[in-house]
Amino acid sequence: MNRISLIFGVAVCAASLESDILAQSQSPSLLQVEIQNHRIYQYDVEPSKYGLISKSLSTTSFSGTVAPAFCSFTSYMAIGDVVSVNGNPVKGTVFETFTNVTTSPTPTVGQCQAIADITRAAIYEWNLEIMNQDGTYIGRILVQGLAGGGPPPPGAPSSITRGSYMVVGGTGAFLGVRGGYFQNNPDPSTPVPMTSVAEDPSLRRTFGGGKTHATLYLIPQSAPQVVMTANGPAVTHSSDFSLVTASKPAAAGETLSLFATGLGPARGVELGKPFPSSPLAAVTSPVGVLMNGKPAEVLSAVGYPGAMDGYQVNFRLPPDTPKGTATVQVSAAWIAGPLVSVAVQ
Repeated sequence: MNRISLIFGVAVCAASLESDILAQSQSPSLLQVEIQNHRIYQYDVEPSKYGLISKSLSTTSFSGTVAPAFCSFTSYMAIGDVVSVNGNPVKGTVFETFTNVTTSPTPTVGQCQAIADITRAAIYEWNLEIMNQDGTYIGRILVQGLAGGGPPPPGAPSSITRGSYMVVGGTGAFLGVRGGYFQNNPDPSTPVPMTSVAEDPSLRRTFGGGKTHATLYLIPQSAPQVVMTANGPAVTHSSDFSLVTASKPAAAGETLSLFATGLGPARGVELGKPFPSSPLAAVTSPVGVLMNGKPAEVLSAVGYPGAMDGYQVNFRLPPDTPKGTATVQVSAAWIAGPLVSVAVQ
């Protein structure tokens, strides 16, 4: 089978599977996000005084506070640097806003608490913007919810110990994503400081901040997927683009190409526009390939010319891959697709 006929087969198969893919209930993908220089700014002065003081105000000696911390109706903005996702170094920023709503079924009069049927601490919104280390944009994830007190929502993973949050959407590689669980865990060894909005935020990294580990459970609109042809998964020998089959298996250390859908945006290409042939458009998200659960070296991941949701990923089979049947799994932006199997000699 030559390359052109294979790609036409991929296109036909991808189109026929599209409705099935979207109809499937996607398994949640776990993202562990590490945040540093995380600093909370309290709205405690009038707007004309915002950001004017070029020294750290994150001490109890600051006299400009007009409302006690964590009193109902007090509002805050927090900013932090996103430095890794699932252990992979990235760049990015988290923008966090919240308003305290310290509620209780039995509030104490005079303690700035509100009466309600459930105990909560604040209304939260998190915007996580994530980039590759070279500064190219991957996407944004929006989280909203209620923090502190009260139980986590029914069915939440055991790691979710407080709050009730939802991932309500995203952009870029996370377009259409949703989710029901979220947890932010400040590192007790490096707590997140609270300061005043009178402090100059351009000095945030100079003054430093806390470390936070955020856990997100994402349900993608559609997961990355190796396309299936009539003769098996579209994983080919890069030398001639013939399919890897039992009669023509892959060799340990060989360079292979797989064809996939669902890898998301490519550089310089608008959503809904076909990928160009020159230059090839690289996928903006980090793309990974696991062979038998172990990372393979990804050499390139590009939009296939003329396709709008078709991609070619070149990767090198690990040299220690054992003979027999091997599993292949492709991921984009840390969202993994289903396993397929190929033969290895």
